[in-house]
Order: sequence, then C-alpha cells, then structure tokens
Amino acid sequence: MTDTRQTPQGVPEAAARLLEAAATRVPSAPVRDLIGTSDIGAAYAVQQRITAAHLARGARVVGHKIGLTSPAVQQQLGVDQPDFGVLLDDMGHTDGDTVPYASVLQPRVEAEIAFVLGADLAEGPLDPARVRAAVDHAVAALEICGSRVAGWDITLSDTVADNASAGAFVLGRERRGLDEFEPRTAVMEMSVDGRAVSKGTGADCLGDPLAALLWLARTARDLGDPLRAGHVVLSGALGPMSPLAPGAQVTAVIGGLGTVSTAIGEGTV
Repeated sequence: MTDTRQTPQGVPEAAARLLEAAATRVPSAPVRDLIGTSDIGAAYAVQQRITAAHLARGARVVGHKIGLTSPAVQQQLGVDQPDFGVLLDDMGHTDGDTVPYASVLQPRVEAEIAFVLGADLAEGPLDPARVRAAVDHAVAALEICGSRVAGWDITLSDTVADNASAGAFVLGRERRGLDEFEPRTAVMEMSVDGRAVSKGTGADCLGDPLAALLWLARTARDLGDPLRAGHVVLSGALGPMSPLAPGAQVTAVIGGLGTVSTAIGEGTV
C-alpha cells in the first residue's frame, strides 16, 4: 500500500512486536498500548509495515480478506465493524489439503465465500453493479484465522494491525459465476470432526457478501491498495468461528458452491 502520511507514534514498535510473535511462534501482548484503540489509520499503518516485511522476504499478494462481517463473530470478539487484511501466496491451500497446525497461531476456522476478480476495482465509481460485474467466479472457502496476540485478547485496532488475524485459507473446486449463484441467499453449514459447529447464510455477512466486497473495494482504494483482477477476496464469515486442535477435520457446505474441506496437521511449517 502507498501511504505518504507521517508515521503515527507507536507504529514501528507495534509492527516489530507482531512480527516477532509470528517469527518465534510465541503470541505477544496486544498492541493497543502502542497505537490506542481509536486510530484505525495507525492500525492499518502497522498492517502495511508487516505486509512490506513479508514482501521483502519474497511473499506475493494474492488477494484480501474481509473480517468481522458476521454479527456472531463480532460478538465473539467484541468488535462492531468490519476490517480487512492481505492474503499472501503462502497462506493459500486447495480443497482437501492439510494445513500444518504450526503454520497458524491459535487457529480458528470460519466458512466463507471466496470471490475471484476478473477486473480491477481501481478507477471510477465503485457501486454495487460495478463490483458484481468485476467478479469472475465464486468458490466455497475456509479461512483459518490466527492471532499473534495472546489469548485472542483483541480490540479492533489489535486485529487490524495483525493483518485482520489472517492465517491460512482453503479454496473449493466448484466455480460458479454470479449469473448462476446468488451469494446473499447461500446457506452454509460447517462441521469439525463430524460435528456441526457453525450455520449461517450469505445474509449474515453484512447483509450480502457482495456488500462486503463493495465495502472492501472502496476502503482498499482509499488506502491506496485497490483490488486487482485475479485477486481472491474472502467475503468474511457466514457464521460463528470455531477453534481448532491438531488433527481436526473441517468441512463446510455452501449451497450453490458445494463443499470445501481441510485437515489440520500436527507437523511444523
């Protein structure tokens, strides 16, 4: 992202704290003592620094995730508005893959719709029709959220700084264009080890997953990092998230998009 403003106080130290937690796999204290709880611009500045550090090490941006779109998840985490983070290539997995447990700190899973863009959302007016037309196809997805903050003790500024608690994501294999699939009415059920742990619909995601995509398109462009063709966008949860233990088996069924599954391994990264 491009941001020419003066760096807010506390941003470099907050980024260093979260990067150290990721590198050592030891969750850190929250960063709100450094950047406060009301300056979300400062929190995104931390996120930008962390992303830049990963890019400098060879990672590649492949999309974005929208977070905190479900009222159930907002209630779970004590926040009241959405946020977004960056998806890197080493976070991505395909349906049926095993996600190493050690690759995500304090993992929790949620079922989502993933939009794959066929056009940039960078110039001109960004309205619902434009955003809908930019979607090439949708697939069922699982997001393995992770927090570098100990005990998930987060406010909005903590999770924004921590790349919206991004960890890993798994994409299903069935692709549907929006002429044959309506995200708002999709019904989701997710199970862990054969037990249903989350249910919801597309309407539980900011009223419509496409409304979440519109919010992201406008917000990301305002921050100098517009959405691009080919990028994956995770819509945000369609229902509550569930904690994961080593060896867990996760499956989500999303009406119109089929199933997506993953296993949580016990090995190292």
